[in-house]
Amino acid sequence: MAPSSSWIGRAARVLTTPPLGPLIVLVAFAAVFTAMSDRFLTPGNLSLIAQQSVIIGTLAIGQTLVILTAGIDLATGAIAVLGTIVAGKLVDEGHAALPALLLAIGLCSLVGLVTGTLVSRLKLPPFIVTLGMLGIVTAATRLFSGGGAFPVMDDLLGWTGNTLRLGGAVITYGILIMLGLYGLVWYLLNHTAWGKHVYAIGNSPEAARLVGIPVRRRILSVYLFAAFLYGIGAWLALGRIPNADPNAMQNANLDSITAVVIGGTSLFGGRGSLIGTLIGVLIVGVLRNGLTLIGIDPLWQDLVTGVLVIAAVALDQLSRWRRV
Repeated sequence: MAPSSSWIGRAARVLTTPPLGPLIVLVAFAAVFTAMSDRFLTPGNLSLIAQQSVIIGTLAIGQTLVILTAGIDLATGAIAVLGTIVAGKLVDEGHAALPALLLAIGLCSLVGLVTGTLVSRLKLPPFIVTLGMLGIVTAATRLFSGGGAFPVMDDLLGWTGNTLRLGGAVITYGILIMLGLYGLVWYLLNHTAWGKHVYAIGNSPEAARLVGIPVRRRILSVYLFAAFLYGIGAWLALGRIPNADPNAMQNANLDSITAVVIGGTSLFGGRGSLIGTLIGVLIVGVLRNGLTLIGIDPLWQDLVTGVLVIAAVALDQLSRWRRV
């Protein structure tokens, strides 16, 4: 093997080792932006990055679970927007906040139940099912909202945006909830039979079936649980941006996939780390924040993010070829 090929192979192994590879990328970006802007490492700016990452960070947990089973969810953001509109409109009409919030999360979960049933029982491709759900949920949300937005004035709906001060940094309850969800789902993936089944199904559904794993039930549970997390993400969104808008989070679907892929989870399923996803979320947040600080046009931000996604998938494919 030529020296250059050997070097490329070693680099690919490092960069596709979750969470080591994504962590190296995160540290590199942080170092570059620290050198280019004296505001980047200030407590206030770091707190801002964390707050801006809450919504996508929560949606990315559910997206990780789906991708680990070799699926994909293109309706992530649309489901979360449905949750914000249902809760926001009902409270705006005078209904109690807690039942409205629970109903919103329940409806988000119902969408996941339908999606999971179509994928697991009818064996329809996740890409097609969730693409269809994207259109259905988006249209239903706009019909329900009547095209209008609803300001969030209720204390419960906006509670996740309340803040705690730690030195010069501002931490919201939404950040704490997001981190708690990462801890919970990390435990489920790494220390329960359910988590082991999720990885096994992603590696080979047929092999998982042959060893006695209830593949269809597990896939259904993944889509249901993911949509429940999107509902929680809707609550966090109401705290972050106190306005239920049917046109919000239009890039959330792609941003959640971006964070998961950059974080080292394989689009082919069976390989990935929730810690890697969290680092991927931070990479996207640091990248957008840092480029904004140094005055780069938002279009260039999208371009760089797109390059990172393609590079991450290419490295994953290279890693798979080397193992064959």
